Amino acid sequence: MKFEAFALDAQIMAGVRDAGYATATPIQAQAIPALLAGHDVIGLAQTGTGKTAAFVLPLLQRLLANGARKDGPIRTLVLAPTRELAVQIHQDWTALGRHTGYRSAAVIGGVGQFGQVKALRRASICVACPGRLLDLMDQRLADLSHVDALVLDEADTMLDMGFLPAIKAILAKLPKNRQTLLFSATMPSQIRTLAEGMMTAPQVIKVANTSPAASVSHSVYPVEDGLKLAVLETMLRQDDAESVIVFTRTKHRAKSLALKLGGKGLTVTSLQGNMSQSKRQEAMSGFKSGKYRVLVATDIAARGIDCKSVSHVINFDPPDTAEAYTHRIGRTGRADRCGTAVTLVTDSDRRLMRDIERALGCRIERGSFPQCDCLLANAPRQEQPRPQAQSQARPQGRSMTGDGRNGDVRHDDARRADARPGQPRRGGRPDGNGRGASQGSGHGAGQGNRRPRRNESAYA
Repeated sequence: MKFEAFALDAQIMAGVRDAGYATATPIQAQAIPALLAGHDVIGLAQTGTGKTAAFVLPLLQRLLANGARKDGPIRTLVLAPTRELAVQIHQDWTALGRHTGYRSAAVIGGVGQFGQVKALRRASICVACPGRLLDLMDQRLADLSHVDALVLDEADTMLDMGFLPAIKAILAKLPKNRQTLLFSATMPSQIRTLAEGMMTAPQVIKVANTSPAASVSHSVYPVEDGLKLAVLETMLRQDDAESVIVFTRTKHRAKSLALKLGGKGLTVTSLQGNMSQSKRQEAMSGFKSGKYRVLVATDIAARGIDCKSVSHVINFDPPDTAEAYTHRIGRTGRADRCGTAVTLVTDSDRRLMRDIERALGCRIERGSFPQCDCLLANAPRQEQPRPQAQSQARPQGRSMTGDGRNGDVRHDDARRADARPGQPRRGGRPDGNGRGASQGSGHGAGQGNRRPRRNESAYA
């Protein structure tokens, strides 16, 4: 369907043409007519399918049709879970609505509020993270009494991040007579309950919301944990890896991995929650402009990054859910471009990947990368520890300077044992971590009575 079929105002169509849009995506083709008709809408769609334009365009039409003033007050409110997503939506509003004269204000944490408050006074659209917006409302610096359209984008993520109390507090301050839109990747019970309390006869539009986009070729690559970094470096040095996002599970891992890759001569930056907002914006801008070829990020980058030049996504650590997997790999293959996604899988990750495959309803292809295959084939084999049978004889004790592992006794355990002169000491008494203490006088630590590890014969 062409955008001309929606009969949008000429000012809006000018923004559509500037953005290079020609044909509507499935979510746009279904949601825009329903929104133009004034219905509340629940949109369930995967990432990278054009959800932002699906609500920006009809809400711009609504502002023009209602004759809303160009200098405020706030008539449209959009709530988003992360700063990056809020900034991205704000930029889309600005680009698509450039010819309409309506201004958008981004309200996010991590930066000073003075400029945001000033922008709110002149804007008709507010794109906000719930925490900062609620803070401004408590200070009576944000007036939402004229809002007649509300959008909750990535609602499932907002609930996962614990924003429900803030969302309810914001909803209590909004006019009851409004159009409400809710976009989400999934429809858990909390989302359904929230929708029932805030929406009127919503139309549910569902477009392939759990399956990865067809434009993304995705695979898994088995690798030993100790060779992950070497395999990643090899993949990043491929000629076709033009712009790559590498996902990790934790903030510390994202930072340390970026430092390691930078030390190997790659142009790399990181994006994670412990960074200041200015650093996060610098990382995003540098990655989009091509200053950095590699972005190492946590899941805060799985939503809100609309960078059409991303050629590859590499999951250094697999995600926890199928939805997170879909959102991650959806950073590539956007706007009908082809993309490649690879997940590095160790033995400990296999069960997690099976769960993801089961949720997706398909088996993810096992990838083959010749240079990485050669690297793994020539890597020295890591010898697996042999199972050790438990010995009845007590081995020689270790020094009291041990750290408590492998049966070592801590000083406080020894003092407790020696403080009971009339009481027999029990062999193998577990300490706070379930490790066995020695039967001796407390001056050494035996291993004969310790609990066996999982790779030993008791678990074989």
